[in-house]
Amino acid sequence: MKTIDDRMRDLTVSSPVMGMSIPVRVILPASWKKRPIATFPVLYMLHGGDDDYTSWTRETDVEALAKNSDVLIVMPDAGKAGYYSDWFAGAPRWESFHTEELVRLMEKNYRAGPSRAIVGLSMGGFGALNYAAHNRGMFRYVASMSTYVDLKDPAVALELWLGTGREGIDIKEVWGDPVENAGVWRAHNPAAMPRSFRGTHVHLSAGSGEPGPLDTGRSLDVLLVSMLAEAPLSTQITRFARSLRSAGVDVTTHVYKPGTHSWPYWRNELHSIWPTVMKSLG
Repeated sequence: MKTIDDRMRDLTVSSPVMGMSIPVRVILPASWKKRPIATFPVLYMLHGGDDDYTSWTRETDVEALAKNSDVLIVMPDAGKAGYYSDWFAGAPRWESFHTEELVRLMEKNYRAGPSRAIVGLSMGGFGALNYAAHNRGMFRYVASMSTYVDLKDPAVALELWLGTGREGIDIKEVWGDPVENAGVWRAHNPAAMPRSFRGTHVHLSAGSGEPGPLDTGRSLDVLLVSMLAEAPLSTQITRFARSLRSAGVDVTTHVYKPGTHSWPYWRNELHSIWPTVMKSLG
């Protein structure tokens, strides 16, 4: 363990299911030291693709937001293109690590209680939705920012191909062949399992893909990529939200304009949802 400051710690977690050690950053609850036998609600925060466990504290003021919060914040690594899944190829097994080993570790060593919420962006938002759907009752609240929610959407197929290509991965390693292993793909497709979100408040947000003042100063190539990545998502989440409501799920959406696939918009969204996240955790 490495102490970053009074409340932030970096852990190196030896994972049997991963067969390796995984870094995890935690922010301790405000009264952690004053209440040595208390348990605390937990907020899991999942990073996006081509990033790591430091992203939320590097790119947002989450530590300042949590200054007076009696909530344990857990930010695990998930690989640059791990897709928050137990891979069809057999390894890695990110979902088992996050939802089984890490949850137990937080309960045993960091006094994590049963009240949990999970927030993720981009690939991490996809992971947050899958973790909530696969583990009904584990999370009271799930927020997914700028995330693809339907693996059958052609725009998602392109994004997956580009994302895995950058990392030298064949997407078939993750969920098998889309046709031969359609059941595996369906089991990881949020849009295919709306009823699995019953009992959890789901929040979905995405931008229009159009640039705005928050994009000032970015290079043209980076801006173009962030525009293209965000553009198809608002339609997807709007459609998904309708499906969730039809299934009796408590869902909110925030589709904003302008908005690209970038941190300035995710920082604003984190501020927007923070009071609701804290309220959901009690």
